[in-house]
Amino acid sequence: MDEETPAMADTPKHSVSVAGIVVDEDDRVLVIQRRDNAHWEPPGGILELDESPEDGVCREVFEETGVSVAVEELSGVYKNMTRGIIALVFRCRRVSGEPTVSDESRAVAWRSIGEIVDDMDPAFAIRVQDALSREVYVRCHDGVELVGSD
Repeated sequence: MDEETPAMADTPKHSVSVAGIVVDEDDRVLVIQRRDNAHWEPPGGILELDESPEDGVCREVFEETGVSVAVEELSGVYKNMTRGIIALVFRCRRVSGEPTVSDESRAVAWRSIGEIVDDMDPAFAIRVQDALSREVYVRCHDGVELVGSD
């Protein structure tokens, strides 16, 4: 290694998370109210080392909501610039199960896009809007607000 190449320990560390935008036949979206901070968000969490992104989103949605899903498509990639988290967000459809609270969710509900925009921080509401548009987006945020240009 030459003097200009940083050692692996000196390079930034990122984590990868996954989230599911579960859409029903009325274009309502399955959302959770987190137990740790009471914020409304799409269900999701950290991707495990031994699982594919699609398997991870199915696991996370089920763990947080009790709903089994099928992944339809990637809808966006979102980077939290403050915490170094890369989120892969997938549009999904419900296969079975009824919304149920979990250790991670204090409430689980089907919400309209209007309710989501009112209840969620912009960095999370945009993920739902992007998934409903059926386009794929790459965006950055600071944990609450979008940053940079689109």
